[in-house]
Amino acid sequence: MSMILSASVVRVRDGLPLSASTDYEQSMGMQECRKYFKMLSKKLSQLPDRCTLKTGQYNINFISSLGVSYMMLCTENYPNVLAFCFLDELQKEFITTYNMMKTNTAIRPYCFIEFDNFIQRTKQRYNNTRSLSTKMNLADMQTEIKLRPPYQISVSELGSANGFSHVPVGEYKGTGKISAAPHQRLEPVTLPGIVSFVLSLLCGALNLIRGFHAIESLLQNEGEDFSYVIAFFLGTAACLYQCYLFVYYTGWRNAKSFLTFGLICLCNMYLYELRNLWQLFFHVTVGAFSTLQIRLRQPQGKSPDYNV
Repeated sequence: MSMILSASVVRVRDGLPLSASTDYEQSMGMQECRKYFKMLSKKLSQLPDRCTLKTGQYNINFISSLGVSYMMLCTENYPNVLAFCFLDELQKEFITTYNMMKTNTAIRPYCFIEFDNFIQRTKQRYNNTRSLSTKMNLADMQTEIKLRPPYQISVSELGSANGFSHVPVGEYKGTGKISAAPHQRLEPVTLPGIVSFVLSLLCGALNLIRGFHAIESLLQNEGEDFSYVIAFFLGTAACLYQCYLFVYYTGWRNAKSFLTFGLICLCNMYLYELRNLWQLFFHVTVGAFSTLQIRLRQPQGKSPDYNV
């Protein structure tokens, strides 16, 4: 008999289980699948947002969105389109019910276990396919799966000794491939980080405006120094690059942030005749603050070994 057996809600960045159905069977096959759930939860940040793992007589499917992954275990003959429609309903209900700030700051496993009530009700509906009243959603999901099929994970990818899955080289486009070197995820953004990002954008905009004014002055007065224009635009580029370093992970990220801050200081030293002390202090302080926030927002470490 084809049916959904269990489901879990897991945080992507560290594999923390947020909620799960409480009716696991105790057969050997189910116990083995629990191990796969645990292994997958530790690798969610390295995998595409829609995947399937075939494990003999069972399939594990999951989708990820907004830092949360929705996983389910079903029998091998359960229709794929129903499986992903089930996960889509879990996702919509969870996002509607819980504030994403709470999911990001949760520190203990299964802190949203009350969501199991909705999982159970939805699972009962999808296990009784004759009374399922979501034909339009099924048609939409069928089309979406054809256009962007789930990535097929092999068991061998989960069992590598170094803790990282061996994934085929190539860029993932929904056709079974993912990039050989996924982007490293950074820690969640904090309020001081957001402030530093906004202030860096502001300093970049101020430098850009002053740069255009310097060009206008240069065109009107032949004696003006063109190097001031260069200094303003270099300051703009440095501020914007600090914003980029704060948002994205790159190699030698900390060293680049210090070099960028040094460039900001040099530009402001050169422009001291065109700015008062408060303006110079503001630009240099924002540059130092942004450099600090880049340094504090480090890549996420390995996932804790939660028992999912």
